[in-house]
Amino acid sequence: MSMQGDYHFVVYRGTFIQLPRRPTDSTPLALQRNIGALWVSAHDGDIKGFDWGITDDASFQNFMQLHGWVDVDSQTNGVAATATKVKVVIASEEQNEFFFPGFIDTHIHAPQYPNSGLFGSSTLLDWLETYTFPVESGFGTQPTPGSKQEQKPEEAPISALHIYDQVVSRTLSHGTTCASYFATIHVPATNALAVLCHKRGQRAFIGRVCMDNPDFCPEYYKDLSAEDSLAATRDTIEFIHGLDPKGRLVKPIVTPRFAPTCSRHALTWLGELASSFTPPLHIQTHIAENKNEVALVRELFPEAESYAAVYDRHNLLTPRTILAHAVHLSEAERDLVKSREAKISHCPTSNAALGSGIAPVRAYLDKGITVGLGTDVSGGYSPSILEAARQACLSSRLLGHVKDFVDGSPAAGGKDEGREKLSVAESLYLATRGGAAVVGMEEKLGGFEVGMAFDAQLVQLGNARMGGLSPLMVNGDVPAGVLKGQDGPVGNVDIFGTETWEEKVQKWHWSGDDRNVRAVWVRGRLVHQRE
Repeated sequence: MSMQGDYHFVVYRGTFIQLPRRPTDSTPLALQRNIGALWVSAHDGDIKGFDWGITDDASFQNFMQLHGWVDVDSQTNGVAATATKVKVVIASEEQNEFFFPGFIDTHIHAPQYPNSGLFGSSTLLDWLETYTFPVESGFGTQPTPGSKQEQKPEEAPISALHIYDQVVSRTLSHGTTCASYFATIHVPATNALAVLCHKRGQRAFIGRVCMDNPDFCPEYYKDLSAEDSLAATRDTIEFIHGLDPKGRLVKPIVTPRFAPTCSRHALTWLGELASSFTPPLHIQTHIAENKNEVALVRELFPEAESYAAVYDRHNLLTPRTILAHAVHLSEAERDLVKSREAKISHCPTSNAALGSGIAPVRAYLDKGITVGLGTDVSGGYSPSILEAARQACLSSRLLGHVKDFVDGSPAAGGKDEGREKLSVAESLYLATRGGAAVVGMEEKLGGFEVGMAFDAQLVQLGNARMGGLSPLMVNGDVPAGVLKGQDGPVGNVDIFGTETWEEKVQKWHWSGDDRNVRAVWVRGRLVHQRE
């Protein structure tokens, strides 16, 4: 057996919190907590078993002896030669630590990371011209007629490599173990992003952006033609398949930016390209983010009944399609998305920042449409899916007050009044299980079942002790405390010792950030650790 670090398994011990697989009844979604041990193969990173009967050191030692395991970091003389070596990782109860599934970002623009927080007062279409297209154009040279783009990642500008390395580092630090990335039109830089994700150990879907419509794309940043767009996309797919033939970490994803930036030929050929593989490739694009965008699509594609119908006409609306935003879908479009089993990436932070509107997520979930969360950096100001989760809750709480709220919910005062609101558990579900389903990996990601990959984060909230208080006095009568060492809170989450475990998770949901992410694993490999 191939082993990592001369041990067969990693045994994770402590508190594990996750969301259940989506229930089929009307029972409210609730967080699940288990305390005990879970073991992961050092060979493939999959969960091989768990024991929730371990409550203290004595029961853990009995557990280790029962399996014939010895901790590789605490071996003593006289250990039997037949003993199996394991590595033990402990979530500290004193520090209010717990293991939680890794977050899945179903929609993020990697090259836009330098523009995070620079949306100003722009709306979508203005923001693209003012901020987005200029920064993305710097990731390579504009193609010229008769030229062929190099595939080599080393041909990418140094500045592009720096930005991509930073965005991968930052998303990992926030607990994102899988991301669906939009890149740019440039082949070398897109391939470099794939290499960086593969090297750093982050799961990723990498999409070279396709945009060939000269009537909408800027002259300095566009594909020369539908043929060139298709050929360049094939080049990135070929490179990524060569980099990771079995797709264990990095996979290509066909990426028409959105309907207005693509010619009909490009849309048709990209749909054919995605379906030409077995299994078909994933597809990602934008839909109905902004009302002006919806009107523009209606003007550009008068032959289509709707925005969703544009993609459907070109075989781009499939069970492996990720539709970002979906703020302004008509009822007919929702039915079409559901019938095609396409998925939705809800990006509440970006929708609020750009003033795009509030997506009626509850209506989509009630219809049976699969929904996950996206940061939509840099339309979204934060690379944190935890921030997207709380914004999903907040925006849903405002939805019932929107004047043109027409998602089919009962009138105010009905027995289901307020149903549009998402709970903390539901938003964390979207961040994990929901995102896994959006990227087609619900059997492998998002939870702690046997056979699933150990893609996880160790969350640390800190302890509730107020040790280390200084007797200093301010203004003569107000004591000022100075926290020392590891005592006290971590980041913005304050724990006072009176909270239930559900309340601790709620505090993390509403106030947590990357400072609470102590470690991150993908396929059982440690890919981030807070110093």
